[in-house]
Amino acid sequence: MGTKIEFPIFTTRAHVFQIDPSTKKNWVPASKQAVTVSYFYDSTRNSYRIISVDGAKVIINSTITPNMTFTKTSQKFGQWADSRANTVFGLGFSSEQQLTKFAEKFQDVKEAAKLARDRSQEKIETSSNHSQESGRETPSFTRASSINGTDDERASHGDSADAHLKSENDKLKIALAQSSSSVKKWETELQTLRESNARLTSALQESAASVEHWKKQFSECKEENDQLRNKIEELEEQCNEINKEKERNAQLNRRLQELESELQDKELELEDLRKQGEIIPQLMTECESVSQKLQAAEKKNRDLEEKVRTLRTDVEESKQRQNSLKTELNNFLDVLDGKIDELHDLRQGLSKLGIDN
Repeated sequence: MGTKIEFPIFTTRAHVFQIDPSTKKNWVPASKQAVTVSYFYDSTRNSYRIISVDGAKVIINSTITPNMTFTKTSQKFGQWADSRANTVFGLGFSSEQQLTKFAEKFQDVKEAAKLARDRSQEKIETSSNHSQESGRETPSFTRASSINGTDDERASHGDSADAHLKSENDKLKIALAQSSSSVKKWETELQTLRESNARLTSALQESAASVEHWKKQFSECKEENDQLRNKIEELEEQCNEINKEKERNAQLNRRLQELESELQDKELELEDLRKQGEIIPQLMTECESVSQKLQAAEKKNRDLEEKVRTLRTDVEESKQRQNSLKTELNNFLDVLDGKIDELHDLRQGLSKLGIDN
């Protein structure tokens, strides 16, 4: 007979809870964090179990029976009752999809357990039928041996009873041999179960060591993840600084373009000034000439002002002379008028004298 061991058929991760034994209402966390929960198939017992280990502690060891029911109480939480463990287990998953997969696997395992139980019952009923048939045959022999009759009848019955007894003895020998074989078979099965339990214990120890190893790996990964998260935050800050620097560079580029445009305008103005600077000596010469002309004009102006003042003086004197002349002329005219009047009187006198002659 080959060695048979228990092996996992489905594995997931969930937070494990057990019902509070005192209140039968509140949930008590069985694990501080999400742990591995697996379906195991025991080929030696033809049974299915749900096993979960947190470190070195076994927090779930539940054998699936056909009358068990897994109930979804929310989108991410499910539970089932284990009468053998006298408790109710609850599992909290990170997603509804994981809960659905676990519930489907629970139903599959439940059907498989039911099928295995039906097969076992069929074997038990078959062996029971064989034993009942053997039991019924023995009383028939007893009843046959106790029948009253004549000596011949008793002799004939004795011969038939001996033959029947021999036949029954042969059957009993065969049954005993089969029983011995069954005992050896069950001893072998028991030894196999012991070896399987030893292997399971070793596997659990290895699993515990592996869990410790993975917990250490998880802690290291968590620390590395924290470091990477801090590094990402630093990089994000650096990216923000780079983006700000890019924005400043863009502003500086725009300002630089504006300054270059202004520089080009200033260069054009400078070129114009240079061109104007080339005619500055000519302008200075013209300015000196104009200054000389201006000085000459100012001199002429002063001379003219002097002449104007002289002329004004002459005009004033001329006006005074004219006024005196006017006065003299008026006086002369008055005298002349007198003389004319006198002359007129004289003519009239002369005319009168001429007439008289």
